[in-house]
Amino acid sequence: MDMADIDPLCPERLVMEHVTSRWGTLALIALLDRPYRFSELRREIGSVSEKMLAQTLRTLERDGLVHRDAKPVIPPRVDYSLTALGREAAEQVRDLALWTQRRMAAVERAREAYDTAQARPAAAPGVTAGGPPS
Repeated sequence: MDMADIDPLCPERLVMEHVTSRWGTLALIALLDRPYRFSELRREIGSVSEKMLAQTLRTLERDGLVHRDAKPVIPPRVDYSLTALGREAAEQVRDLALWTQRRMAAVERAREAYDTAQARPAAAPGVTAGGPPS
């Protein structure tokens, strides 16, 4: 995929943003396990506001990734589950999350090396680490 050919507002990029958003990723991964009621999903994800979770689920539902099943009972009951398309996307996101867990030590070493290199005094007079000449 050549990123230069993708318009910033193209449908593919927007879906990619929905799937990889902070709450979208966590919702998709959680829903891989089983369907959830809204409040259960919110507890499972943790630290997401009702407004943000509702907005995220609506977006994922519109994209065809999440199914919303509103039961006509009192009190109202709404269950969320993955569609086949959503399961496919969630598995990809989960694999990325698992890769991140496996490779976090390497990422931390790279960050430390970068930070150390940026903190060193400049080799040439008038040049600051990480910035233009003064």
